[in-house]
Amino acid sequence: MKDTTFQTETNKNSRPKRKTFKLIKKYMPVYIMMLPGLLYLLLNNIVPLPGMMVAFKNYNAGKGIFGSPWAGLQNFKFLFANDAWYITRNTILYNLAFLVVNTTLSVVIAIILSELTSKLKKIYQSAILLPYLLSTVILSYLVYAFLSTDQGLINQVIQWFGGEKISFYSEKIYWPFILVFVNAWKSVGYSCIIYLSTVLGFDRAYYEAAAIDGASKWQQIGHITLPLLKITVIMMTLLSIGRIFNSDFGLFYQVPKNSGALFPVTNTIDTYIYRGLLESGNIATSAASGFYQSIVGFILILGSNLIVRRKSKESALF
Repeated sequence: MKDTTFQTETNKNSRPKRKTFKLIKKYMPVYIMMLPGLLYLLLNNIVPLPGMMVAFKNYNAGKGIFGSPWAGLQNFKFLFANDAWYITRNTILYNLAFLVVNTTLSVVIAIILSELTSKLKKIYQSAILLPYLLSTVILSYLVYAFLSTDQGLINQVIQWFGGEKISFYSEKIYWPFILVFVNAWKSVGYSCIIYLSTVLGFDRAYYEAAAIDGASKWQQIGHITLPLLKITVIMMTLLSIGRIFNSDFGLFYQVPKNSGALFPVTNTIDTYIYRGLLESGNIATSAASGFYQSIVGFILILGSNLIVRRKSKESALF
């Protein structure tokens, strides 16, 4: 009797283990697919974390990170006393402009593509995505071909109409519009594909029922497509808000050709950190800028997600 009871208990204890083993075996391909991404996160995001200490130290390359003396908040004081205001202003305002313009254009183009029945639809999609795949260096030369003072296409057109040449690379007034336009031209294709795939996944029965009831295309878009797209738009917006303190380094450094006359309108946190390392070699101040950038971005995405969660739980990221 005792042996039977012992065997029964043993079988009961072994069942969860067998079940766990079967689940691991079942999802092993998924774990293997996850492995490269997890390794990337480990090497790129986790391993460098001790480097954040540089922001609070008088860094000396000879002594290393752990051997350098502590400086407290001195690096942050230097940052906020000099450049923090205008690089923060530029970074936030540009990203807000990019968010509004790119989201609007992406949704509009995605809806237009979803309504096309032409055989050239795939070609249109590829043409829209192509700028996103271009190197920033190539992009900067394309922009230069339009804006060059001597041979630029725009200046040639201005001269043809009898106007005077514009020195775009020394006139900062034009660059907020140029950068917003260039970023939209490069980035809209990628986000447009995301919205397009979402729209194509909608149940067509909604549209068929609306058409039977006499709804026009505009009414279908306003009462079916846009409400169903709301969750995707909110999620993409939340992700963009999390990166609002980051900027496309190539866009702000390569495209304006690192022109000193344009620094007041093209210098962002990322380019400031790079120039701080390249020109002054001040690693500690650059690290303080990066730390400031990361912390504020983290707070922004938590705050925006909390606001969305209070309004609509299903639309929040977490």
